[in-house]
Amino acid sequence: MASTDSIADNTGFAQKNGATFPILADPDKTTSEAYGVLARLGYAKRWTFYIDPEGTITKIDKGVNPMTAGADLVTNLIALGAPRSGS
Repeated sequence: MASTDSIADNTGFAQKNGATFPILADPDKTTSEAYGVLARLGYAKRWTFYIDPEGTITKIDKGVNPMTAGADLVTNLIALGAPRSGS
């Protein structure tokens, strides 16, 4: 996950929501611009990029719904043939 918020804001968000994964900070918005997700108001659009071990983007989900994002992520990873944990 990446956000245009500061490291401090992302840390607070992660602690408040019990995140068990890293949230990358992009306060200067260079990464958001490079991936084409920077919205006019300066925040990053909620898109999911699936990147294979070789660094190739294999899928971009531009219809991310925060309420179903976790389940959608698993469904897409399975469809892309990602190895399951312990496999």
